[in-house]
Amino acid sequence: MDNSGNTQDVVVPPVEGIAGGGTSYGWNDGGTHDLIHLKGPIDPTEIPTRDLVHVWSMPSTANVGPQEMPRHLEPINLLAARNERESVQLAIRPKVSWGGSGVAGTVQVQCSDLCSPSGDRLIAGKSLLLRRVVPILGVPDALVPLDLPVGQINLFPGETTALWISVDVPSAQPPGQYEGEILITATKTDAESPVQSLSTVDKHQLYKELKECLDIVDPIDGKPLDEVVERVKSTTISLRRILLSPSFSEFSSENGIADVMEEDAISSLSLRLKLNLTVWEFVLPETPSLPAVFGISDTVIEDRFGVKHGTAEWYEALDQHFKWLLQYRISPYFCKWADGMRVLTYTCPWPADHPKSDEYFSDPRLAAYAVPYKQVVSGNDAAKDYLQKQVEILRTKNHWRKAYFYLWDEPLNLEQYDSVRNMASDIHAYAPDARILTTYYCGPNDAPLAPTPFEAFVKVPSFLRPHNQIYCTSEWVLGNREDLVKDITAELQPENGEEWWTYVCMGPSDPHPNWHLGMRGTQHRAVMWRVWKEGGTGFLYWGANCYEKATVASAEIKFRHGLPPGDGVLYYPGEVFSTNLPVASLRLERLLSGLQDIEYLRLYASRYGRDEATALLDRMGVYFGPERYTHEHMPIDAMRGHIFNSCRS
Repeated sequence: MDNSGNTQDVVVPPVEGIAGGGTSYGWNDGGTHDLIHLKGPIDPTEIPTRDLVHVWSMPSTANVGPQEMPRHLEPINLLAARNERESVQLAIRPKVSWGGSGVAGTVQVQCSDLCSPSGDRLIAGKSLLLRRVVPILGVPDALVPLDLPVGQINLFPGETTALWISVDVPSAQPPGQYEGEILITATKTDAESPVQSLSTVDKHQLYKELKECLDIVDPIDGKPLDEVVERVKSTTISLRRILLSPSFSEFSSENGIADVMEEDAISSLSLRLKLNLTVWEFVLPETPSLPAVFGISDTVIEDRFGVKHGTAEWYEALDQHFKWLLQYRISPYFCKWADGMRVLTYTCPWPADHPKSDEYFSDPRLAAYAVPYKQVVSGNDAAKDYLQKQVEILRTKNHWRKAYFYLWDEPLNLEQYDSVRNMASDIHAYAPDARILTTYYCGPNDAPLAPTPFEAFVKVPSFLRPHNQIYCTSEWVLGNREDLVKDITAELQPENGEEWWTYVCMGPSDPHPNWHLGMRGTQHRAVMWRVWKEGGTGFLYWGANCYEKATVASAEIKFRHGLPPGDGVLYYPGEVFSTNLPVASLRLERLLSGLQDIEYLRLYASRYGRDEATALLDRMGVYFGPERYTHEHMPIDAMRGHIFNSCRS
């Protein structure tokens, strides 16, 4: 493939005493011949960036740590359906240092729009996103947004930095071949730069002046032509004054404003990397085929962000989390735990008669929603009156088919199971067609349903029937015995609306698929491959923001004691990273990829049958079972490519 002159021949250096040892002074990797001419102080504005840094791409399933060694640089080739997000990583490692104060140097990363020959575009900063991979407990995980079209990062001596590049393809995007470029440009560090960042006061003044310009030209509809001309002239004068201010002096020239893109970013010194994307005609369904419901602790939000339950600020905080999470093809529900693992779960914090309720539940991206058993925010209604009122309203809506009640998390004894049965009876008195969901990994331990624990576990449906409709079992119970699935499903009555869902939490552990921190990238993605192969019709995850309590939004993130690192935490508060929006983890992105894989498999199954789609996972070397799945990314691309070639029109 054409590397545009940027190929980097690198031999991974040996470690002293391992695989041949090393030398008494560093090593000779044969890759430093291009550094011979770099003598004395290094000015990055006079030296090609490829002489200063290694750059190479890595798949989205790779965990790129600081000691990841350089590889060959090749163009990036991606395949994506419409309404799909496809991601790749870019790794950068300094060859030399040109910065100061412990920084090897600073680089600018610029992404162009992706363009097709017919002129269609995927716009950088909108459809194309750039985020920096930040370690959590030493493991690459948090994805912190960078500015686009040009972002800037500091590099550190002897460390590899990873960037996460995502392309979101809209549902209406015309299929075709799209091409773009990523430019890496070494720059002087901020301390060396003659222009410093604007102060808060300067930013505020600039904001006021720009807003005044907008206020002048915005209300021009229906205005006389001469008035419109005067408004435009006034705005032009104001904008020219702003552009000639000291804040923009570095961009001005005798002939006016210089083209920054031409003079700086697209410099002959930049390292260019081609990004090619094939968009095909398949459109991922807007409503996910697999309901994947994920818990969000409202208590964590209340504590960390200092919002009082039921206030306007509280509603706003929950609304932000809900809307942000929908992009990951999951159906969020808020939750609060009580004694004995009883849970209050609700997808919408507003009552059923509030306009927001219809807005939430009618959103096509939402595959399922939790209805609260009692009031979320205290009111005047008695508990049973409230439940009846909510159910009667919701049952008249088309979205009622999405509704479920999640009342108890993992009941353990007869008293807890009876509580589930009693609450379910209350609900079914008002809505016989309501779906009750219960998570469990055992039968009641003080009233065995069968001679062995597993047999008792299998008998839970007959014990809970007719009070329960969605039987959500722990993957931990199965271990590596996928053959036990048939024992579970044999007890269900799908003809009566019963469903089998699954969940993971602190178990199962390595090497089984889960979302714990430090697991392989393919292990994270394999959670959904397992769901597909076993035939579950839904999935539940107990918590996505359940870190330790903090009362300051920007406080250090700590995982809960007694849980594997990462369990219950799939995204982070943005304030920790100086941003106002939540920050996704690598694991959340890989969850999204797994859910998108299910849509590919469903498409293949619609053409060739479910058995053939399931066999494809095995035949392509992607997933054989919970202890045997690919550790490499190539089989994933091969499977997606096979589906593309088999199903495209």
